[in-house]
Amino acid sequence: MKVTEENFNEMIAAGKPVMVDFGATWCGPCKALAPRIEEIEKEYEGRAVIGTADVDECSDLAAKFRIRNVPTVLFFKGSDQPVDKSVGLVAKETLTEKLNALL
Repeated sequence: MKVTEENFNEMIAAGKPVMVDFGATWCGPCKALAPRIEEIEKEYEGRAVIGTADVDECSDLAAKFRIRNVPTVLFFKGSDQPVDKSVGLVAKETLTEKLNALL
């Protein structure tokens, strides 16, 4: 799911764990992480909300969460404040472990 500044609060309000990948089209590691995010989105359909946010398009969100490096993946549960995060190109298992902890 593409995250925008308009739909972010709706994602949080859905009541499910939320994972947002903050990246950019010009970022090599972000491009490498993208297929992993897509796999996780399919695997967790109905159980969690998985989204991607382009820091250039969502600059207010990126500033709010102090995104300094991309990719940065933030995890939310029941609040618009992150409960966990991952920075850099990480293994799919690292992300699913963090997500499973919120289910």
